[in-house]
Parts: sequence; C-alpha cells; structure tokens
Amino acid sequence: MTGHGRGEASQDGFKIAVEVSSVNRKQSEISVNLPDELEPLEAQVRDEINRVISRGRLSVRVSMHAADTAHAKARVNVAVAKAYAKELRAVAKELKISADLTLDTLLRAPGVLESAAELDDAEAFWPAVKKALDAALANLVKMRSREGKHLADDLRARLGSVRAAVAEVQRQAPQVAANYREALLTRIRNAGLEGIAPDDERLLKEVTLFADRTDISEELTRLESHFKQYDDLLKSSEPVGRTFDFLMQELNREINTVGSKANDALIARHVVAVKAEFEKIREQVQNIE
Repeated sequence: MTGHGRGEASQDGFKIAVEVSSVNRKQSEISVNLPDELEPLEAQVRDEINRVISRGRLSVRVSMHAADTAHAKARVNVAVAKAYAKELRAVAKELKISADLTLDTLLRAPGVLESAAELDDAEAFWPAVKKALDAALANLVKMRSREGKHLADDLRARLGSVRAAVAEVQRQAPQVAANYREALLTRIRNAGLEGIAPDDERLLKEVTLFADRTDISEELTRLESHFKQYDDLLKSSEPVGRTFDFLMQELNREINTVGSKANDALIARHVVAVKAEFEKIREQVQNIE
C-alpha cells in the first residue's frame, strides 16, 4: 500500500527529521538513508519499522541538523573542507568558470561540519530518532488506512459479484443430471434403438454414475466457508495480506474443480466469470497490509 509520513524531534540543540514513504510490494523491503553520525542506529530503525509495517517497499530518510546554534556542539573538519575547496577550484579552472567559493558553500558540503553525534555516542540520539520515526510511521499508517478502506469497499463489492455467480451455479447444479438423462434418451432415440424405457435399469445406472461424477456440492460448501473467512478478513484490524493470498489460492482451487466436474455449459460460463473476478481480487490483495 502507498503512503507517506513525516515526523520531527529535537534533542541537545539538534533537530531530527524522518520521512517514510511506501509503495506496493508483496513482501517487505526497507531502504534506510541515515546521516553518517547516526548510521549505528540503522538496525534499531529497521526493527521499529518492522514492528509497525509488514508489507510494502519502504524508503526511510533521516536528517539531522543544528536547530539551536547556542547549544549545539559542532566542529569543522578542516581537512575535508580543504579537499572540497581544492577539487572545486580545479573543476572551475577546467570549465573556465569563476570559482566563487564561500564559507557557507563549504559548510554545506557533506562531512565538513561534524555534529556532536559524531563526537559522542549515536545511541544518545536514539530517543529523538525514535520519536520522529514513530510520528512518521503513525502518519504513514493513517494514510495507508484511508487507502485500505477504499480497497476493502472494492473487495467487498467483488465478493458480492462472485457470490451472485456461485448462487446461479448452485441453482443450476441439480438440473445437470436431469439434462444429461434427457440428452442420453435423445441420443438413443436418434440412434433408432428401441426397447429402452426411461426407467430402464441400465439408463438409471448411467445417469447415477454421471450424477456422482459431476456432484459439486462439497466444493460449493467449501466455497461458502471461504467466503465467510473473506468477510472476516475484511473486518479485521490486523495485517491480513498474506492470509488473503492463501485464501485466494483456495478459492481458485475450488472454483476450478467446480468447472472441471460440473460438465454443464451454463455453469461453465458462471465459473469463467468467477475466475475473472478472482484474478482482479488477487491483484488487489497484493496491496493489502
């Protein structure tokens, strides 16, 4: 599911901002971008995300800068600043452009201004990082929840279409054996065979065997049971994406069996319609948390 969230927190004169965005993906994939001074916290950031999000491709960006220059501790890495200045002047000379280097330009270059987090322990900043991350995740979940409600409405409507088609299959099922019996009698008469009454034992045996082979009552019962599970998943507030994946496999298996056993043109048409809906549902549930 897609979404975006942002959170901020302050500590020791520094402001920490966290942005989290997600796009659809069947499994969980997390990309974390941390400033150098906070890199030791990556494992904790991932653990916190996994506690909240179980599916989707997530991009996490954490930034840190001095919010209060009166209290923030920082130092300039002179060696890095000299290296930047040298390279920038060389590029300017090569391109024959003016090399208007300023202190502000150099201080903005990565690694020139080192924060207190580099001088001290990154763990000390975990409370602020966690606070900002939790706020970002909360906003992300809120946005994903709104999308989830729309998905639930769509999935509920599609199940309604499937149930209507299966109800038609259920109404047609008892007629299949009777239709076969009439077709068999017609073929016997067209073949010019005489002396076979409608209640002939051989005829009845053949129809009985056919009815047994084409009986789909068990599959229809299991389908109804799966539909109830489907309804329960839509009402659940827990992550249900992977459970939905499994349920759709079971539903597809049952409807395939109905199609192969029923041996009836009308039922076959309804089965095709149901399978088309199942494919659309299967694509949608890939996006569910």
